[in-house]
Amino acid sequence: MSKLVILFTLRMLGMPRWIAQIVMVLILAGGLNHAWSAQIEGRVVGVSDGDTITVLDANKRTTKVRLRGIDAPESKQAFGQVSKRSLSELVYGKMVQVRYDAEDRYGRVLGVVLSGGSDVNLIQVNRGMAWHYKHYQRDQSAAERRDYARAEDDARAASRGLWGDQSPVAPWDFRRSSH
Repeated sequence: MSKLVILFTLRMLGMPRWIAQIVMVLILAGGLNHAWSAQIEGRVVGVSDGDTITVLDANKRTTKVRLRGIDAPESKQAFGQVSKRSLSELVYGKMVQVRYDAEDRYGRVLGVVLSGGSDVNLIQVNRGMAWHYKHYQRDQSAAERRDYARAEDDARAASRGLWGDQSPVAPWDFRRSSH
């Protein structure tokens, strides 16, 4: 969310300008990240790869969801299919909640997926099926940044998943080299 949109919205709610500016800073710093999030509840009807799912809600609308804060190997990359299977085991056919506050440039919701109260994004990182996507960590709360970084460090130290490979290639490097 842009600063102007946040500020405009808060002002439209009748907040004095100085309070709106303080609240905006807290939101952008991650202090109120989840307080402003929207939520989708539904059944996972598709898993595209290790960090993208499709959710069907009660109104029969489908929403493509990109798991925020992580980046899984591409489908044609080493561990790409393993990562997709891992995510499928966690969510396919199950009811999930998706907490989000933004969309990406492809129109996908960027969200944290919860299944049975557990953070699926974090589980994927902990299993060694995805990287903590540090390039976008500013979009995470301080607690999420800490937890995701720790999960990646733990998976790496235990050589879980892609960390068992001699020299794992980050998906952002793989995408750059394949263009």
